[in-house]
Amino acid sequence: MSTPGHDDPLSKERSHLAASRSALRAMREDVESLDITDVTANWVNAAVLEAQIEQRIKALADLSETPLFFGRLDYLHAPGAEQAEGGEGERFYVGRRHVHDADGDPMVIDWRAPVSQPFYRASKKDPQDVSLRRRFGYTGGDLTAYEDEHLLDPAEAATTSRLLQQEIERPRVGPMRDIVATIQPEQDEIVRAGLAGSVCVQGGPGTGKTAVGLHRVAYLLYAHRERLARTGTLVIGPNRSFLHYIEQVLPALGELTVRQATVDDLVAHVEVRGTDEAATAVIKGDARMAEVLRRALYSHVTPPAEGVVVVRGSRRWRVPVYELEEIVRELLARDIRYGAAREALPQRIAHAVLVQMERAGEAPDDRVQNAVARNAAVKALVKSVWPQVDPARLVLRLLTDADFLAEHAEGVLTGDEQKAVLWVKPARSVKSARWSPADAVLIDEATDLIERTHSLGHVVLDEAQDLSPMQYRAVGRRCTTGSATVLGDLAQGTTSWATRSWEEALGHLGKGEAVVEELTAGFRVPTDVIAYASRLLPHIAPGLTPVASIRENPGFFDIRTADAGPADVVAACRELLEREGSVGLIAADARVPELAAALAAAGIGHVGPGEETTHATRLTLVPASLAKGLEYDYVVLDEPQAVVDGEPDERTGLRRLYVALTRAVSGLVVTHTTGLPPQLT
Repeated sequence: MSTPGHDDPLSKERSHLAASRSALRAMREDVESLDITDVTANWVNAAVLEAQIEQRIKALADLSETPLFFGRLDYLHAPGAEQAEGGEGERFYVGRRHVHDADGDPMVIDWRAPVSQPFYRASKKDPQDVSLRRRFGYTGGDLTAYEDEHLLDPAEAATTSRLLQQEIERPRVGPMRDIVATIQPEQDEIVRAGLAGSVCVQGGPGTGKTAVGLHRVAYLLYAHRERLARTGTLVIGPNRSFLHYIEQVLPALGELTVRQATVDDLVAHVEVRGTDEAATAVIKGDARMAEVLRRALYSHVTPPAEGVVVVRGSRRWRVPVYELEEIVRELLARDIRYGAAREALPQRIAHAVLVQMERAGEAPDDRVQNAVARNAAVKALVKSVWPQVDPARLVLRLLTDADFLAEHAEGVLTGDEQKAVLWVKPARSVKSARWSPADAVLIDEATDLIERTHSLGHVVLDEAQDLSPMQYRAVGRRCTTGSATVLGDLAQGTTSWATRSWEEALGHLGKGEAVVEELTAGFRVPTDVIAYASRLLPHIAPGLTPVASIRENPGFFDIRTADAGPADVVAACRELLEREGSVGLIAADARVPELAAALAAAGIGHVGPGEETTHATRLTLVPASLAKGLEYDYVVLDEPQAVVDGEPDERTGLRRLYVALTRAVSGLVVTHTTGLPPQLT
């Protein structure tokens, strides 16, 4: 590895970095100077174009602390000319975005471009025509070192990149950052998988599954920008803290248009003010509820009692009851949305009238058919046969009317299950009801039965193992015509309805054809920490392969008896704050207030999960229920047994503990006054 003052090539690379930054600045200034006065036909076009220009300017921002390029590829031949004799090689700098000079020649190649792919996949065994791969080391935004691999030199042994290892292990403060400089071959294969297929990634702690999912979005937007600009993309996370933690990754890669949301955001048809007991939530989240809802909805369709008479001028046209019954049966058999069928019914009746008109020698057109469909008699018949249904009112009736629920849950839910989902205190109206999160998902299902949910081009679902079958259905509705990237770890499922297998989950999502990939190489969690946490796997997910840390640094790991209670926990936090990087204090939810008071008494400032840390305040106090998906350089885990006891059952508690144990990137201190869970000893 070369460092300043030893190699002249470093000065040349710094010069290229400076020139690239100047070129990026010129690209930005060119966009800022665009005059659209004479190129827009109206104010609407002008507003759209101005918004696009503004987005482009933001995408071309030069972030001073973010390296513009992180690697270089020297090809033996020009790409695409490998077979040509005497072909001259080319050199490409690989970075976060494309940068070109005034003549249009590339200064930096986007990491997503095909020519950049060998940076991640080339090896001694398969050099992919790359003679040299160079990695760059940075301090802040300054290029301070480089490291070369001569892939075609048989005398040079394959070694682990020190710069790569340092970048993986580099301490952090603040939100999650991108991993474009450290993507591994197995990760790159998932990132660059095609848009048409769905992918499910099973990855243990520290395997980079979240980063892989976000970089996959960035890659798909690069490779299929026009299509996804029309259809849209969405990243779904488990909670707001998690979304805040990852929200800067895509903007750092120049992608500013990806929406982020939680499942609760997607189904926010009503205000959620209530909660369910775990057993009730499990039943409401069961996929069988979809059938109960379907039956309840279509019970509103009733056979016509008599024919309909349409008066036009001096003529009366009668559609007999048997013909109306046949129309209703056909619409039910088509299995289309309730609302779409309701809209089609008056048109079908009008068509039957037009057939009679034509037989009588008239020549009606579409205007006549539409007029008949709007006829008062036809509208009255539709209202009685196929009435409008409000989805929230439908769910409210199911949850408050025991007879109505029993009628439509017969053979689907047991009597005890029906009693479990019925409200003890029925609400008078939709607005006054204390809806739970599971109720909101039921309303979303009913809404989709009535009117089709808009489908996006691609959806990324992170921490998917905690979703119920009905929640999977809610997400699947958002990508029926698109694809999905599902990310999760079965061992980290901490809900009573947690996913038992990816095959089952993908079936509920509507993506049963998705390819399941497993990441088992741990890049973030130290060896000693992941080995300790993996003691829980036989008890929480016996079929999973334990994560194998590839870190050279074993990390800092200690188990301490906290005889002085919170004072010892505070002392451990103070000790870790003397090191570089972020610190997380993770504790059972019930113990957080006591620990917050102890930190305040000791004069140690802290923030909550999702709040921005600073160099002055690097400690985050994290309730165990919100720790999932978050990472800290150092973690103090308070009272493991309390984390287990804080959950409704032991398996869920042990899974919650597994999550808490694996949040550390560089070191972990476990403090306890009571005994440790026997599964750890």
